[in-house]
Amino acid sequence: MTRVVRKAGYIQSLPKYLTLCERNYTNVIRILPQEQHVGATKLLDITHERYQVKIEHTAKYTTDICITQVQGAIDGMFTPPMNVRIYHDARVAEVVHPDYHKRIKPAYGYPNPKMHQKDEKYQVNAFLHDWLTFCMTHGEAVLDWDCGSDLV
Repeated sequence: MTRVVRKAGYIQSLPKYLTLCERNYTNVIRILPQEQHVGATKLLDITHERYQVKIEHTAKYTTDICITQVQGAIDGMFTPPMNVRIYHDARVAEVVHPDYHKRIKPAYGYPNPKMHQKDEKYQVNAFLHDWLTFCMTHGEAVLDWDCGSDLV
């Protein structure tokens, strides 16, 4: 008699994911526009590229922003925006799907029709972390060590 052994699927590490989202929060609030209202924008000039951070929606505990590249993209190459939801009460920020009725799943079976990676949600948030780190190393998001700023 043959026995079929089923391979365990991908299981996301919640502590690892939440740590990443907490780091994203502490970095993303440094690039927000000064005015915290819908439609407020801030331009970030990084090397030969320009990005726009725009506040799309605000609520009591959340802020939705959209980060788009407005200058420096390669002609003919699609540069998708990053839609980020900031949860102020939990102090986390995560990349969300541009259509808020759809969600990026924590894990996907592989292979799948849209060829998402098994850990797609973690990877897009890790990309946000890398991008924010890039902003800080190039002087666009200065560290705020003011003890009264609630960042320390």
